[in-house]
Amino acid sequence: MTSDPISDMLLRIRNGLKAKLPSITLPGSRIKGEIARVMKEEGYIADFTLTAAVPRALRIELKYNDDAEPAIRGLRRESKPGLRKFCGVQEIPQVLGGMGVAILSTSGGILSGKEARKRKLGGELICTIW
Repeated sequence: MTSDPISDMLLRIRNGLKAKLPSITLPGSRIKGEIARVMKEEGYIADFTLTAAVPRALRIELKYNDDAEPAIRGLRRESKPGLRKFCGVQEIPQVLGGMGVAILSTSGGILSGKEARKRKLGGELICTIW
């Protein structure tokens, strides 16, 4: 059991991309499924499936460009268990000048930075992807 399952998820994605794996499987949860949903909507992963059977499993189909380069250049866990980062609507970061995406946990659910700005919601900054 890990102390931070979200950073474990991001690390497994990063390692899978470095190894050029077509997909990865990891222990699933509802919040990890929502993070994967935002990543798919933003075009960073090809697809994901979250099994309903216990124990839950999350399978993520990784996405690569035509020249076998990963769609994800970098991942960073922003809010950690030891130091939570919260931001209001005005403080939601622009990742690489708008080329990346910030993922937030808001009162409206897990949202991308663009969607949170549009809905005028702040929250906990989970991670950034570029």
